[in-house]
Amino acid sequence: QVQLVESGGGLVQAGGSLRLSCAASSRTFSSYDMGWVRQAPGKEREFVAGISDSGGKTYYADSVKGRFTISRDNAKNTVYLQMNSLKPEDTGAYYCAASRGHSLRVVRLEYDYWGPGTQVTVSS
Repeated sequence: QVQLVESGGGLVQAGGSLRLSCAASSRTFSSYDMGWVRQAPGKEREFVAGISDSGGKTYYADSVKGRFTISRDNAKNTVYLQMNSLKPEDTGAYYCAASRGHSLRVVRLEYDYWGPGTQVTVSS
């Protein structure tokens, strides 16, 4: 069982930055691939970024490449999402999620555990 809690969301102007954090309760955090998924109002959840268990592989949606960076600190059981050059279309609820198995599962939204989410609102 893995419990995930996101933090760092908020209201920011377009062009600004935010850093999301996700703290995991599991002592086996380092065996999970991790991802960030977002959901805008009235839309389906979409993949944002993912990182393999060791941190050696990262994946990004085309819409955030060059602006967002995912990273993890296995000693702190935490995964991060640094978001720069934010746009109004980045607005939504951001969820942290954990997956075991092949790291590409994070891109396909095949997760075993989800956090409750944190809201990000980007004003124009």
